[in-house]
Amino acid sequence: MDIRAYDSIIIGAGAAGMHCAAIAAQRARKVLLLDHAKAAGEKIRISGGGRCNFTNLYCGPQNFISENPHFCKSALAGFGPQDFIKLVEQSGISWFEKTFGQLFCQKHSGQIVQMLLNRCLDNGVDLRLQSKVLDVKNSKSGFDLATSIGHFKTKSLIIATGALSIPKMGATGFGYDIARQFGLNIITPRPALVPLQVSHVFKQPVSQLAGLSLMAEVSCGSQSFTEAILFTHRGVSGPAILQISSYWASEQAITVNLAPGVDMLSMAKAARTKHPKQSPAKFMAGILPNKLAQIIAATISHQRLADMSDNHLQQMTDKVQRWSFVPEGTLGFRIAEVTAGGVDTKALSSKTMEAKSVPGLYFIGEVVDVTGHLGGHNFQWAWASANACARAL
Repeated sequence: MDIRAYDSIIIGAGAAGMHCAAIAAQRARKVLLLDHAKAAGEKIRISGGGRCNFTNLYCGPQNFISENPHFCKSALAGFGPQDFIKLVEQSGISWFEKTFGQLFCQKHSGQIVQMLLNRCLDNGVDLRLQSKVLDVKNSKSGFDLATSIGHFKTKSLIIATGALSIPKMGATGFGYDIARQFGLNIITPRPALVPLQVSHVFKQPVSQLAGLSLMAEVSCGSQSFTEAILFTHRGVSGPAILQISSYWASEQAITVNLAPGVDMLSMAKAARTKHPKQSPAKFMAGILPNKLAQIIAATISHQRLADMSDNHLQQMTDKVQRWSFVPEGTLGFRIAEVTAGGVDTKALSSKTMEAKSVPGLYFIGEVVDVTGHLGGHNFQWAWASANACARAL
C-alpha cells in the first residue's frame, strides 16, 4: 500500500486551515490540506453579506466567549488585526470600515478566498478537495490517515474543520469526533450569533412586525449590546439579538430597551401636561416606529395621557424600555453564524494549539471553545489560532 508522508496534514480548507497551511509551507514544511467540500473557503464566501467582514480593528480578548476567557490572549497577541490587514493590502484588496471597527472587502469575499488559496499554492501546499478522511490512527511517527484518495502519514495533524454551524455549507462534527477519539473533552456545542424564536410580542403575533428594524439595547444577565434589532416572521434578529444569543441559555429572559438613551418617563410626564388629550399611541410614535407604537399602545387601557397616573406612565415606559421576554429557542445551527463551545481549551496549549496529552495533534479555529462577537472577531480568531499553530509546526 502506497503511503505518502507529509510534515503536516491539515483537515479543513476554511479560513483557519488555509491560513495555517500557507504559513507552515512558507516555513519549509511539506503540507497536505484536505477538505471534503468541492471548493475551499465556502463559509468565507457567504460571510459579511458577500463582502467578508475579515477582521475588526478593536479585536481583543474582551470580544470572545470561552470557559477559559484567558485562553485566546496569547494567540491574539501573536497575530492581530493589523497583521491580517497587511496581507490583504499586499494582495491588492481594497477594504473599508463599516461600523465599530468592522472591516469588509470593497468588492467581494471571493477576494479573501483567492488570497488564501494563492498563498497556499505559491508556497507549495498540496491542496486536495473532495477528499474525505475515513480513519485517523496514532503511529510511531505521528498519525496515519486513511482517506477517499489514499493513505497518508504525518508528524503533525491539524484539525481545522470548523463546527456545526450552517450544515448546508458542509459543516459537521468531525472535529469533535477526532477530539473525543483522543480523549479530549468537548464543551457542549450550541448555536451562537443566531436569531431567536418568539411567537408573540406585546400580545400580538410577531409576524405583524416582520421587517421592522430599530436601534435597541438588548440584555441577558450581565451582558448588554446596543445595536439594531430586526423583527422577523419567526422572532427577532439583527446585530444586537445575534450578539446576545451567544450568551443566552434556555428559559433565560431577554430584556430590551427599545428607546435607548431616552428619558421616556420625563417626556411622558411633560406630554401629559402639554398635550393631555394625546393618546399613548401618538406619544410613543414620537419615539418608536408607528406600527410598534400602535401594538404596544393596544396593551394600555387608557386612551389619553391625562387619564394616566405617574404609575401608569411608568408602566408604559417599562413596556418600551424594559420589555422582557423568554425566547422559545434559537433558529438553530441551520442559520447560526458560528458555534459556541467546542474542544475544551484546558486540553490545549494556548501558545501552540497543541493537545497537551497528544503530541502532534492541534485544533484551530471554530472547532475550539473560543467564540467571538459579531463583527469580524471570529475570523480574527481563525487567523490568530492558525498562526500560533503554524509557528509551532
